[in-house]
Amino acid sequence: MAAPYTEHFLDIKRQIAESYPDFQARATQAWADIISELVKVAETLSAEGSEYIPQVKFAELSSLPSEKVEEIRRIGTVVIKDVVDDAEARAWQDSLKDFVKANPTVRGFPEGDKQFFELYWTKPQVQARSHPNLLAASAWLNNLYRDSGNEPLDGVDLSTPLTYADRFRIRHPGVQWDAHPPHIDGGAIERWEDSAFRTCFEDVLSGEWRKHDPYALSGRLNARSSLYRRPNQATVFRTFQGWLAMSETEPHQGTLKVFPDVVLSNAYIILRPFFHPLVSVDSKDILDVKNWEYNITYADFPGIIPRDGGFTGPRPTPGTHPHLMLDKTMTSVPKVMPGDAVFWHCDVVHSVEPEHTGQEDSAVMYIPAMPTTPMNKAYVEKQKESFVQGVSPPDFPKSSQDFIGIAKSADFLSPIGLRAMGLPVSV
Repeated sequence: MAAPYTEHFLDIKRQIAESYPDFQARATQAWADIISELVKVAETLSAEGSEYIPQVKFAELSSLPSEKVEEIRRIGTVVIKDVVDDAEARAWQDSLKDFVKANPTVRGFPEGDKQFFELYWTKPQVQARSHPNLLAASAWLNNLYRDSGNEPLDGVDLSTPLTYADRFRIRHPGVQWDAHPPHIDGGAIERWEDSAFRTCFEDVLSGEWRKHDPYALSGRLNARSSLYRRPNQATVFRTFQGWLAMSETEPHQGTLKVFPDVVLSNAYIILRPFFHPLVSVDSKDILDVKNWEYNITYADFPGIIPRDGGFTGPRPTPGTHPHLMLDKTMTSVPKVMPGDAVFWHCDVVHSVEPEHTGQEDSAVMYIPAMPTTPMNKAYVEKQKESFVQGVSPPDFPKSSQDFIGIAKSADFLSPIGLRAMGLPVSV
């Protein structure tokens, strides 16, 4: 860890260790238990592959059996089929390609062959985010979260979704893509440093990791996921991140990969900074729990990387988080068709396949699920002004979005879509 942060990071570790009774003993027992469980999960995932990821139809969301809902909660990822009509989704892809051709100065990467675009307010994006089915799916996902208290939470409405404007990609076949290795969004060192965010992982830190509930609202509502105001770091509470497919995409065609057990990955990643290997990371014995010791005298938070005045991550790798066995456990989502959506819990480790072996572009719009909360409403008010002014949203680097064919309020598809953006609904 960079020298300027050494003492600060050591303080975070010491503060956590002093906050929980018998922290060393409880954490050490939990660490051994988690490692044992990871071995079992790796074997299951290696055998089952993409079919392990739940798939449901949009029309069936309201009638899914409780066992299926709990499976989705446990895995933390779901493919929702037929959210939007195939032809409509493909037409959005065509329209986005035309938009980029008409506006060759738009920002994107890789340089010279742009495929991931710093665009937020095109007509297809505004239309997709305001599509009633997308918003209904978002509300269903938001309601997978729960509150342990009996009193309603002030200003919280899981059934009224809000809009978080993000970007899109149109990835070409055959291109190597290394921009999105395994990582978690929505907060880096903040998971440990911010006292509210830390309460989301209270059961893990107290040694009772099996009680950890990633869907508990407590802590999420006031968690500060961007203490350092780093560009591209979300400041809102997204229950699930997600994308809407505008093309066919299947495994090995540049699709999403996930670690499909959100309780287990959370538990391991949160406790990892408190343990240190006794052998080199490339040792054949690195996975043996006997070769790890409790140690809070080193400042490193593995997978947390200084960047742009703040931090990015967690970014687990085989070297920093060997027990995740990422080569076995990172699982590609199954084949999707245009109009299908993929959503993954905000804590899920995810990546994008480095290679696209298909024949057509792999095109998706990033559209997360975001509930009504006081913090989210405040962000949407600022985001609305960005839309009106024709600039990028608040969480992203400042850039003009004043391009030919940019969307207007009249392009929203539904009154609920306008409300989700904080815009007035005409009567």
